[in-house]
Amino acid sequence: MIFVTGATGFIGQRLVERLEGEVKILSRQTHPDYETIVCDLQTEEIPDHALDGIASVFHLAGFAHDLRTETQIEHLYYSVNVEATVRLAELAVAAGVQRFLFVSSVKAGGNPPEGVYGQTKREAELKLLDIGRQSKMQVSIVRPSLVYGAGVKGNLALMRRGIEQGWFPPLPETGNRRSMIHLDDLVQALLLVAKDKRANGEVYIATDGVPHSSREIYDALCHAVGRSVPKWSLPKVFFIAVAWLSPQLRYKMDKLLGDEYYSGEKLEALGFKAKKSLTDITDIKDIKDIKDMNETDF
Repeated sequence: MIFVTGATGFIGQRLVERLEGEVKILSRQTHPDYETIVCDLQTEEIPDHALDGIASVFHLAGFAHDLRTETQIEHLYYSVNVEATVRLAELAVAAGVQRFLFVSSVKAGGNPPEGVYGQTKREAELKLLDIGRQSKMQVSIVRPSLVYGAGVKGNLALMRRGIEQGWFPPLPETGNRRSMIHLDDLVQALLLVAKDKRANGEVYIATDGVPHSSREIYDALCHAVGRSVPKWSLPKVFFIAVAWLSPQLRYKMDKLLGDEYYSGEKLEALGFKAKKSLTDITDIKDIKDIKDMNETDF
């Protein structure tokens, strides 16, 4: 039996569709299609019996972006991303689970990790790897780059909506480099890492292997919504000027036009090869909620 946390999220929903065999999930509410351990990781402790009879764990749940100031909710980042992850891994060892795959974030790999979110993800990684070394359980970690696909939320969805409605301005071609991966390719990577014994104790970054500029992403989204790609763009100096207005705007401009490129060579050496390309961004559709940020979003 396979156990999945975060099964109702953007990545988790697609993952459980691809899993072969019986699946049990952890969720705040009972799921109509899967046996469910009802538990809110923000306020409740995972039950002792949750992993009885489980062979593999895919741990996707985590506390990501929030509109409140990070310092005000730092305890939530720690309790969900670190304490609940360690608790799950310890229960997995006690239950004789064979494989434990943790979906982390590229933000955990910085020096130092980016923000409280990245810091808590990195701490969870280190604790998991230590648990793996002290047990017979295979522990593997995957850090996704910017994930796109049907149902994506966050700023990528916001950009799509802005282009569709005509208010998002044409970006300049700055030659910046961003890493991305399609949802289906990420799920393929998770399944590959989970079953490969060579992945024990390893950390992998999941990308499609191609650097994308923000302008290329903008053009792809234009095609996705059926709009002509503008032949003009706002000059880079405009965004530089806007960035000087406040630290918050400076951060947003850097996320929009800055570099965020990662090497996926280690995952490729395991046998992974992306099948999707930026042209498949056309399946980003039916976005109803743009408040929740994808963890590696712009």
